[in-house]
Amino acid sequence: MDFETTADIRIPKNPLERVIGQDEAVRISRIVAKQKRHLLLVGAPGTGKSMIARAIASILPPPTLEVSVLHNPERPERPVLSIRNFEMLKREFQEEKSFGTPLHPYEVPEFVAEKLGFRCRRCGELSTPRLLYCPSCGADKADRGTAPFGNLVPNQQNKKEGIAVQATRLGEDGKQETLLYERTETDGIIVLTVEDLKKRKAAEAKKLRKIIVPLTRSTFVQVVGNNETELLGDVRHDPYGSHPEIGTPAYQRVVAGALHESHEGVLYIDEMTTLGDSQKFLLTAMQEKKFPITGRNPNSAGSIVRVENVPCDFILVGAMNINDLPSLSPALRSRIRGSGYEIVLNTYIEDTPENQEKMASFVAQEIQNDARIPHASKKAVDLIIEESRKICKSTENKSGLTLRLRTLSGIIRLAGDFASVEEASLIEPTHIQLAIKQSKSAEEQLEEKYGNIWSAGMADYGARAKKGAETA
Repeated sequence: MDFETTADIRIPKNPLERVIGQDEAVRISRIVAKQKRHLLLVGAPGTGKSMIARAIASILPPPTLEVSVLHNPERPERPVLSIRNFEMLKREFQEEKSFGTPLHPYEVPEFVAEKLGFRCRRCGELSTPRLLYCPSCGADKADRGTAPFGNLVPNQQNKKEGIAVQATRLGEDGKQETLLYERTETDGIIVLTVEDLKKRKAAEAKKLRKIIVPLTRSTFVQVVGNNETELLGDVRHDPYGSHPEIGTPAYQRVVAGALHESHEGVLYIDEMTTLGDSQKFLLTAMQEKKFPITGRNPNSAGSIVRVENVPCDFILVGAMNINDLPSLSPALRSRIRGSGYEIVLNTYIEDTPENQEKMASFVAQEIQNDARIPHASKKAVDLIIEESRKICKSTENKSGLTLRLRTLSGIIRLAGDFASVEEASLIEPTHIQLAIKQSKSAEEQLEEKYGNIWSAGMADYGARAKKGAETA
């Protein structure tokens, strides 16, 4: 290993190449990412299962679809599912426009201009509707007339005073035609026909939307297996039962689960056996590539709300320990093996110069990822490699380098903290030695101090008994 400090070590840009000692798992992971297969990683804690899952997600293409739900006015408890790609979003943005025909206050009937606050009833002068009094004669413009103008008659129903005026007129065919004159936010006037109003209503209905899976999102979703709601989604409870005036609309209460958020990405489930009964739901989602969202609590108002066929086409990367394999559902395991791979991760590698270089690269990676500790000297790296040999011997009873890298990662960070407190420019062997001592478990510390845990308990009991006697 030709380097002076870990700053001289080149760290691979490809996340999969940063995985240490798991060559078979890395080879399969490339296939999984390209072919969209599932993967079950079986191995001891700290052997890089989550790192492999994140690496798979990092080489996937970005998502292409946005998933949202729309208000369903006919059946509010059945929100409408909407799936849009980037081109659809772009097109809808470009087509968004205000409906109706813009008019100048001179072009509208006098009573309309008066009602909208543009024309003074006394002198007929035009001014901005933001002025309550006519700047020409000083009259109160709020005193608007209601006299008809020609064949236009003001309609007193369904109008907002000073904002919109509804009127009717006779068309060329002799039939009455309804018009709506509106004052815009920029102090203009637009006139809308019945067809314009229908188009506007349809456009506004589409705005009653909640995006549950955004287009811009992470391709890696990690979930805790024992939380069914987090995995499958939910509909929040509304104590007012979706009351039209004080309640929350059903579509606004829909919450996507990790199944849906990982659409077009990786769903990583650590300790898969903690899924329990949720394993059958996960199996259904993997088979159908879609899963409904409904309220999980039968006593909640959300239990009557349901969104069907929400897409969830994900790559499942599951992780578990070897002794937990019998607890995994045979059907789920069969599904993974039928459309993916099972990999048992290594716990150690041979102690060769090539693997020592990989271990040094791991030290450099951890320092870079932490970003709060200084680089390590070559002697400090050598000491870490020596500690790796000791861990391998004690846990595997083998001569090699351990791949239980979480333990080594903790030692590196502790040593970095000691170096930072001392304001040292590098992590040195003395910092590594302190970190190794500090990283020992409570059981190991008790054994060093008292010889064994039982003696520690007796010593504690004796101290408490003595204190009680003195108090008495």
